[in-house]
Amino acid sequence: MRIDIISAVPELLESPLNYSILKRAQDNGLVEIRVHNLREYSTNKHRRVDDYAFGFSAGMVLQIEPIERIISLLKSERIYDDVIYTSPDGEKFDQKMANRMSMSQNLIILCGHYKGIDHRIREHLITKEISIGDFVLTGGELPAAMMTDAIVRLIPGAIGDEMSALSDSFQDNLLAPPVYTRPAEYKGWKVPDILLSGHQAKVEEWMHQQSVERTKLLRPDLLN
Repeated sequence: MRIDIISAVPELLESPLNYSILKRAQDNGLVEIRVHNLREYSTNKHRRVDDYAFGFSAGMVLQIEPIERIISLLKSERIYDDVIYTSPDGEKFDQKMANRMSMSQNLIILCGHYKGIDHRIREHLITKEISIGDFVLTGGELPAAMMTDAIVRLIPGAIGDEMSALSDSFQDNLLAPPVYTRPAEYKGWKVPDILLSGHQAKVEEWMHQQSVERTKLLRPDLLN
């Protein structure tokens, strides 16, 4: 898989994309992540990529030309499954979407910034708009990093125990069950006896029951 991220502030992506699972996945050749500085595609001598909005609207808007230039260049080099725009009014990102996108070959993620991007980009070049929640951030870099993490960790080989990803919260519309580790007792706080029993079938039944109960209590909307 290859993920190309376009940003006017690429420095915001340096740390989250180069540690832990994302770094190992790249080092092992499972994914190629490229961050493109939008300012390098500006024809302005000051590398400016934003301008005032038409219609007396407040805030600055990312210009159409540098965005179109980088997207067109990337699309001339390979075929992309989707050209994604991180937007607060996009489709809500969730685990099911991450599952589907983890099977993609190539993705472009365009990070919004300032007041947004020239709407003609959204009309003519973007194939999917994604939001990570009903709130507004300064830019789309953090959502892009979060989506990339959620997608890449699902690629076979990205994490040591592939079954671990399949038991994460939301994979089956249930929250994950409680987890414990050693010591079995600490200051009188004990691990449930069933987890120490060594009886796999009963443990799995208990874990499923806990997932259902936690989901009913904390996220009943997932059961609808």
